[in-house]
Amino acid sequence: MIKEVLRMERVTYKEQGQICLDNFNITVQRGEIFGLVPVNYYGMDALLKLLVHNLPLHYGYVYYQERLVNQWQRPRDSSNRISIIQNKSSLANDLRVTDNVFVLRKGFQKWILSASMLRKQLQPFLDEIGVNIPADRYVSELSAFEKFVVELLKAIVAGNHLIVLEDIGSFISESELERLHRIIRYYAEKGFSFLYIAPHFEEANQLCDRMALMVNGKIIKCFRAGDTIPATFPVRSVEDYDNWVRTQLTLRQKEREMQAVLTMENVCRGKLKGVNLRIAPGECVVLQDLDNAIVSDFIDLFQGEKPERGTFILDGGKQITKRNRDLAVIQELPTETMLYEGMSYFDNLCMNMDHRVRGVWYQKGIRKSIKHEYGDLLGEDVFDSNVKYLSAKQKYDLVYTRIYLQQPKVVLCIQPFKNAEVSLRSHIWELLERFLSKKIAVIIMAVNLADSLALADRLIRIKHGSVQEVYDKEDFLKLPIHTPWLHLYQERYAMDMPEE
Repeated sequence: MIKEVLRMERVTYKEQGQICLDNFNITVQRGEIFGLVPVNYYGMDALLKLLVHNLPLHYGYVYYQERLVNQWQRPRDSSNRISIIQNKSSLANDLRVTDNVFVLRKGFQKWILSASMLRKQLQPFLDEIGVNIPADRYVSELSAFEKFVVELLKAIVAGNHLIVLEDIGSFISESELERLHRIIRYYAEKGFSFLYIAPHFEEANQLCDRMALMVNGKIIKCFRAGDTIPATFPVRSVEDYDNWVRTQLTLRQKEREMQAVLTMENVCRGKLKGVNLRIAPGECVVLQDLDNAIVSDFIDLFQGEKPERGTFILDGGKQITKRNRDLAVIQELPTETMLYEGMSYFDNLCMNMDHRVRGVWYQKGIRKSIKHEYGDLLGEDVFDSNVKYLSAKQKYDLVYTRIYLQQPKVVLCIQPFKNAEVSLRSHIWELLERFLSKKIAVIIMAVNLADSLALADRLIRIKHGSVQEVYDKEDFLKLPIHTPWLHLYQERYAMDMPEE
């Protein structure tokens, strides 16, 4: 007999008079992995809040464990035992694994804790999923994958029947994602249900039993496992995005310049082991970190740290041994990590260009010229705006234009599409294309490929610190079947493959 774990029926939810969820319908069955693919993230925060807390509804009904827990006529001030796991860990970093799993949960009432007893209680859970995590290790010492497993075990031990996973593919490696999928399937077979929120149909399709497409806080189409990937989703926003990918694949067909602007020969540093890389002006190379382990080592090299062995040479000159403005780094989640709210918009914008324009801080004529030149691009009003209150798009414009004004020769971008909704990803593409059109080389560091391939001239996959595989653009159609937008690469290059 099929049992429902969650049913949201005709739910309409408002915040400050604004509709966040519009006639929202979703059903998750016991032991099911249900995929949710949001075209944009409008309404997503509201959905996650409603799952856990029974907030007042404008209309509709919410059932959990086949019991009515919330309705528009008689709202209840209560919470549901639902776990939400996101790329930002909710674990207590300064506590051990056992403390997070057992002690920090609702209903735990012991006053005297036995560390050995907690270890014994944890071990069977680790053994049954084939994961080895020291029970006494502090959470701050765990990898992203291990933190995810601990959060999952915490939810399982708490007996939460629905576990929400939001965009987990953006912060763990491809091989780790496969392990997690096996673990999720194992617990689904034991009766736990999962709501798997993924930005791409391909990612959800490789794991989920059913999937739904969400646009502007509304479910508009449902799919079942095994359904073919639609050429375009039946909504304009996704169709535009699909067309954008197709256009980029055509535009990026150009000859590479032979002269390398950056050369790495047998570079060893940290977890990098003999990496070789040559990148030409205006070339885009995606480095896929299959172990999610080498990002910090690349950042160190770009910020002037010496390799332990090998050569790291810029533009055919001497080895880089100190910070160089010809190299730039755009950090992961740059709108959170690269903006300074205590500084003005203009100071945020120009902080990396004083090596080229010495009067930028005190000559009003130069400042006026910059505002005039970039006003059409950034907007005339933003120069007097508080950085804190900018929109997401305006923040990305500010960060990327700052690096553009720096005029580096090579830009290292760390997971540039992470946490970005569909329309914003298209805009990030445009910002990266601006670097490439000015012959600025771009290296994209990616854990999972997401949207990076549409710009790439090459893909280099790195495992255990060494280069494992190199794909030129015409070889992208040979990538794993769940690669986002793979059908477009197959469509674009299949005609060029020789017949057997």
